[in-house]
Amino acid sequence: MEKFTKLKELVASIEADATKFYNSGNGAAGTRVRKGMQDLKNLAQEIRTEVTETKNSK
Repeated sequence: MEKFTKLKELVASIEADATKFYNSGNGAAGTRVRKGMQDLKNLAQEIRTEVTETKNSK
């Protein structure tokens, strides 16, 4: 559950940069959004793997 909480915090942290990018056209914010989304992808994959391992061990 710790990783899931971290995932939610990461989404919240990206929100401000996404707003800057889409509303103001801030290119640097767009770069930060892309990096954050990559981090989200990696964390989501870790969670998927953990869930699958837990499910299969029962």
